[in-house]
Amino acid sequence: MSEIFTVQAFLALGTLTALEIVLGIDNIIFISILVGRLPEAQRGKARFFGLALAMLTRIALLFSLTWVMGLTAPLFTVLNQAISGRDLILIVGGLFLLYKSTAEIHGSLEGVEEHGAPKGGGTSFGATLMQIAILDIVFSLDSVITAVGLAQQLWVMVVAVVAAVGVMMFAAKSISDFIEAHPTFQLLALSFLMMIGVTLIGDGLGFHIPKGYIYFAMAFSVGVEILNMRLRKRAKPVHLHKEIVEN
Repeated sequence: MSEIFTVQAFLALGTLTALEIVLGIDNIIFISILVGRLPEAQRGKARFFGLALAMLTRIALLFSLTWVMGLTAPLFTVLNQAISGRDLILIVGGLFLLYKSTAEIHGSLEGVEEHGAPKGGGTSFGATLMQIAILDIVFSLDSVITAVGLAQQLWVMVVAVVAAVGVMMFAAKSISDFIEAHPTFQLLALSFLMMIGVTLIGDGLGFHIPKGYIYFAMAFSVGVEILNMRLRKRAKPVHLHKEIVEN
């Protein structure tokens, strides 16, 4: 028992929890975008079930470590590039994320809501959960492989995942409401998802893009948009001066 609850184990727990929260940001953004299409009464429930699915998927994968690590074994080779089961999942997930984010951007810019379903009623609850579940598998796979590489004890990984999802559940509503209330941030979030989709495809094809670059770009873009928001609030409306002609 004393070998399990060590200072090293708790340091790994804290580090892994923080990493899981960071890795879960893209998960929250994706859920927030999808949930925004549901009626107001269903959004809280969809957020809860979406993040609960993410937690259960991660825990299930943690208890299937042998299978998960086996996914990294090459299945076949394309142009001298070995492709594993993990690579296939990342490529398919990245393509789905690219399609979904592009479709959402197109719908937002082309005003689909004016001609189709009204806002808050564009998709069903079941369809939303299904899309969340698909991406949960992709995001969870990367998260679990990170956990396996950082911690040795299974309990550390499970507790870190549960704690991280708990924090995400606490923050999800605020993030969703903020994105819903600010259309420019919604487009920015969708652009992030497109970038993450490209990153997943790149990882699947063997072109690793450091996550630090992605998160820095996201943080920088958010910072610039926050400054733009403050400038827009302080800007005074322009009044046109009429020329008065005296008779």
